[in-house]
Amino acid sequence: VQVTMTKLGGGAAEKRQSLAVLLLLSCASCVVSGFTPSSPSAPFRNDPLPSTKVTHNRHLPRSPSAVATTAVGRFPLHLSAPTTRLHQTASSSSGSDRGYNRQGDELAAKQRDPPYPKIGDCVCFYDVDGGQADGQALVGKISLIQRILGSANSKNDGDDGTKQWLVEITELEDVGDGYYAEYPSRKRRNKRSLRNLEDIAPVAASFVRTEDAYKVPTDAGTGRPIPLAPQYKLKGYGGPSAVPVNRDVVQDDLERYADLKIKLLRDAFLAGLAGALITDLARGLDDAIVYFSGALAGVGYLFFLTIKTDTLGSDGGKLGKDVSNFRFVLPVVLLVGIAIRNLALGDASPLGSTGPTNIFSTVTQEQFACAMIGFLTYRIPLFVGQLAPVFGDSAGSLLPGSAGMAFQMAQEAKAAREAGETADDADSPFGKDLTPVLLVCGPPGTGTSSLVQRLIAEDERFVPPKLVDRVNDPANFERLDNREEFLKLDGSGRYGLTAQGVLTAAASAEAEAKAAAAAEAAGEEEEEEDSTVADNKFGKVVVVDADVDLAKKLRKLPGSRLIGVWVGLDSMDKFEANLKKQIESGELVVPEGETGESIVRAKVKEIVQNIEYGVVSGMFEFTILNDDIDASMIELRRAAEYCF
Repeated sequence: VQVTMTKLGGGAAEKRQSLAVLLLLSCASCVVSGFTPSSPSAPFRNDPLPSTKVTHNRHLPRSPSAVATTAVGRFPLHLSAPTTRLHQTASSSSGSDRGYNRQGDELAAKQRDPPYPKIGDCVCFYDVDGGQADGQALVGKISLIQRILGSANSKNDGDDGTKQWLVEITELEDVGDGYYAEYPSRKRRNKRSLRNLEDIAPVAASFVRTEDAYKVPTDAGTGRPIPLAPQYKLKGYGGPSAVPVNRDVVQDDLERYADLKIKLLRDAFLAGLAGALITDLARGLDDAIVYFSGALAGVGYLFFLTIKTDTLGSDGGKLGKDVSNFRFVLPVVLLVGIAIRNLALGDASPLGSTGPTNIFSTVTQEQFACAMIGFLTYRIPLFVGQLAPVFGDSAGSLLPGSAGMAFQMAQEAKAAREAGETADDADSPFGKDLTPVLLVCGPPGTGTSSLVQRLIAEDERFVPPKLVDRVNDPANFERLDNREEFLKLDGSGRYGLTAQGVLTAAASAEAEAKAAAAAEAAGEEEEEEDSTVADNKFGKVVVVDADVDLAKKLRKLPGSRLIGVWVGLDSMDKFEANLKKQIESGELVVPEGETGESIVRAKVKEIVQNIEYGVVSGMFEFTILNDDIDASMIELRRAAEYCF
């Protein structure tokens, strides 16, 4: 600037004017070349954004990392690094400084390393038939990954990992506001497409349960999904990882499958035998024989069907399929056998002395009806077996209050006897060793947690259930999680509730109380107490703060006697007010992309469903309207006394 001012000459005013112009030009050059806006993830577009084209002043040094544009396939990722005077100075300094910059570049590249693909990932892909000039960006889920035939032996395509993997994608429906939901099952079949792995990009999608859809980050201007990376990591990818198989579960399923086969064949045979006896009484011996022959053909049909199922997916699958196809011929064989019998009987046959007039008159209409009904008899035990659990649960749910609980306990006692328990444990429908469980349940926002915590704090007879800690007992936690034995996990995923944690909590608390009392009384002479009095003194009952989902699971918990308490409010306005208070206090977290009103609407819908279950289930003997917590505590204590 000083040299330029000397060459220009002139007065002080002219020098100041020239200085101002040069400063403005310098600032403009710095802004254009060095301070290009940096974006970690440009909007997902087919063409590069105009804002990423940067013009550098030829009088200023240009850093090699000023503009980094990566375009792979259909997903360009525009990155720009700021070029300031400090950055230029560091680039031209000593070797140690350059080494430091290289380490920073390697760290940044490692952080931007895209992931490997997995089945179930949400991805964005491109469709040229989207009705738009530049195509349409779609979102879907990976349902299948398979290697392209011949790509394993290819030498040209194996370096960068391209042209090796084919991906089947199930498209998701755009429901607005960045939410993508799965199509109904009928439409889902027509929403599948195949893409090369290098032509899709991963998306950072999160499932929102209240909307039953995936939330995908989208560009505010275009509304298009923003990819997590321009494409998946291809180099070094060896295909989808194998799903771990629990051999114990597989062996248990095989044993249950073998028992199911024997049960189906036995039930079909017994149903056919019963039908034959009824036919004998109603129509006579000849029709009964034909009916029973048809029933045996139906049992054969099931037997050949099991052969196909046994060999499915094995080396002998083709042979098993061919052998099992014989089941389709059994009805024809049945009718041919009846026709031969009629011909062999001669004048004594149902055809009479005239005999058959043509090939279609060798079997009478009655015989044909008996044979076909007998053949289809195997379906009767199948239908009964499927509907029996439904009617059994419905019968218990239709009975109100204590009657429904008694019916449920009777069913549990019957199941206990079938499981091999002693006769002493099943002398009555209620049993002797059923563990009382105080179940406090209600919709969200009714204050069940506050009532349960206050009851436990004020009355030492009530204890919470025992939880499994992921941190303190990781091996046991993982084992229970793999076996799906947890009834519920807390919000953090650290603590899990099991059936044993509910059933053994009271007994453990009793043992600890007795041990503490014995320790205090050590060395003192006390009169011997009766065991019944001691049990009453140290008796404990577990109290469970449950939502409706957990209550449904506890209802089927064997060995327990539930005392159900339903907590509610007398109007929906109070539910909404409590939900808004929870949102304001932070107790109810609003997910990203959601609003408080949408959360309240979703929760109100859930509350209505919960109230409907609480009314018709019949498992809650007491109802508390929690308008006043002190009055509600009095009612809860009265209900809790029935545990003893």
